Amino acid sequence: MHFLIAIALTATIASCQTLQETRWNTATVDARRQFEAAQVVTRIMAAKPRYDAVSKATGVPFHVVAGLHNMESGGSFRHHLHEGSPLSGRTRYVPKGRPPTGRPPFQWEESAKDALRYDKLDTVQWKSLDATLYACERYNGTGYLRNHPAVPTPYLWAGTSIERPGKYVADGKWSSTARSSQLGIAAVWKFMEGKKVLNFSKLAPVK
Repeated sequence: MHFLIAIALTATIASCQTLQETRWNTATVDARRQFEAAQVVTRIMAAKPRYDAVSKATGVPFHVVAGLHNMESGGSFRHHLHEGSPLSGRTRYVPKGRPPTGRPPFQWEESAKDALRYDKLDTVQWKSLDATLYACERYNGTGYLRNHPAVPTPYLWAGTSIERPGKYVADGKWSSTARSSQLGIAAVWKFMEGKKVLNFSKLAPVK
């Protein structure tokens, strides 16, 4: 009887989790990507003072800034956080023409603050795991959630155990077989958590 009650309770708890939370609790870093993850995290931690400065100004946690930075420009401080074009001019792609004030070349921190505020990441409730993961997915676009819900977005989940084939290879152009060559944000965070740099168990689940 106690065994059956435990199973029922576990199922009830699982059913209360959001899609994002369930994916986070299920995912692990692919063993073949561990070395790559270690390199990314080493680079992130070396640049942590720069991420902390942007975090202090915007309220966006350093690991979120770092995760987006790694995805948008491979961690380059010579490129905009918005979409990865060079800081020598305003952004070339979506969103185009950012930052709207100031003169290039831009300082990375200046541009990063604009990128986060433009996408309203300074208003996110970062104490929520669901909100944290969704905000990062929204930064890149919600096409996976809307059009291909069975495929976890590579922007977050590439390099994890829940990664699946399927990718937008250009704006609006879908390939059912493509995979991302980048390591997703969640994979980086999972590695950081394993090294006790982060602790996502402190983030509140959706109730």
